[in-house]
Amino acid sequence: MSKKDAYPSTQGMRKPDVGKVTYKRMFQQLVAGGGAGLVEICLMHPLDVVKTRFQLQGSGSSVQYRSVAHCFGTMYRTEGFLSFYKGILPPILAETPKRAVKFFCFERYQHLFSGGGDKTPLVYSLAGLCSGLTEGLVCNPFERIKILLQSEKDVKLKDQESTFSKARQIIRNEGFGMKGINRGLTATLGRHGVWNMVYFGVFHSFKEYIPKSESQTQQVVYKLCLGLTAGTLASVINIPYDVAKSRIQGPQPIPGQIKYYGAHSTIVMIYKEEGFLALYKGLVPKFLRLGPSGAIMMFVYESLSEFLAKKYP
Repeated sequence: MSKKDAYPSTQGMRKPDVGKVTYKRMFQQLVAGGGAGLVEICLMHPLDVVKTRFQLQGSGSSVQYRSVAHCFGTMYRTEGFLSFYKGILPPILAETPKRAVKFFCFERYQHLFSGGGDKTPLVYSLAGLCSGLTEGLVCNPFERIKILLQSEKDVKLKDQESTFSKARQIIRNEGFGMKGINRGLTATLGRHGVWNMVYFGVFHSFKEYIPKSESQTQQVVYKLCLGLTAGTLASVINIPYDVAKSRIQGPQPIPGQIKYYGAHSTIVMIYKEEGFLALYKGLVPKFLRLGPSGAIMMFVYESLSEFLAKKYP
């Protein structure tokens, strides 16, 4: 048999319209990522408020929360039930595009770093890191507003100024830059970059080891447990950046004087003044929130992404 017969020519054969499918798939990933973010924030926001309160309290704070239960109880008694949803509008406005950006960019970055070849744990981790940095750039202004709204202990939700009013106030008084609406950008980049690096690296590296089962329920449980584990590990590792971010973006100890500014200088300052464990303030509510969030987000994203792919192939 000649080489010509063994390898028939493809000349004249119609090539698949890869571009069209790719762009449709990209849009589906954006929609699935946005849906995952919206579901996650609506379910888990109260724990985010509690986490922020713990991270903002220093040694001289007027209210000292002793535990997650004590914080929930104190807020409920003094500020009412709706206080658990303080600052929820900025994350709702940001979380849908933010999660859309996260998952969309992860898909693009992993393809870029793998060069179209095999995907390794390093590829997943680098893609997660870069998607987190991109996400941090998008969401930082919303985070600044959210932290300020969550820090208001003496104001009930119905009496708080609106998200847009708070944004205008920040821009009017402090501007758009790193001392204004974008204060805390380096800490936000650190928080999101590290979290996504660990989360995507762990989830996708171990996903292939999930036992195959004919039971759909069992497969769902396996993936939820893996997402929970990845989210919890990521939360434990990145929390120093999270504490620094809350201190930088929240009210300063002395009004009118900026004590906390850069991410790493703030981490060092907290360590020197309050000790190593102060860098892990809010850890319990953080992983109570982001552990389950890791499971919820990935489950909703993959389920919605698969549904869209089947519905609109």
